[in-house]
Amino acid sequence: MSPQAAARLEGVAIMLGGFSLPGSSRPVIVEGAGGVLAPLGEGLVMADLMGCLGLPVVVVAGTALGTINHSLLSLEALRSRGLEIAGVVFCGAPDAANREAVERFGEVAVIGEIPILDPLDAAAMAALGAKERPRFPEAGYAEAGHG
Repeated sequence: MSPQAAARLEGVAIMLGGFSLPGSSRPVIVEGAGGVLAPLGEGLVMADLMGCLGLPVVVVAGTALGTINHSLLSLEALRSRGLEIAGVVFCGAPDAANREAVERFGEVAVIGEIPILDPLDAAAMAALGAKERPRFPEAGYAEAGHG
């Protein structure tokens, strides 16, 4: 369900005016709902929120069939709006051919690859965080979790 549809069910409208991030001396990660073009409201899509926030965007993509097309379309949509792209993180079984194609044709760095976590719980997240860190320094940003 899109954010727009969920908001409609709750009887609210999503608007970007007056929206701001909380102040923090630590890195802030904002997770979107849906994809770059997921509807938020009348005439608004997730990319509009991304632009409003002014943060570099990390595209998180699966590794299954269709991910090359999906990833490249997302990158194109972000670039057409002038949004800064920090890189791509793949989630799923590693696939070197997908990674190479997205890096080459998307002209973007793959800054991380993470497995599907099952179960998705605090212990699994801690174990992943201890061994996997997105390569933000290669993309020009501080490493995740380290201001």
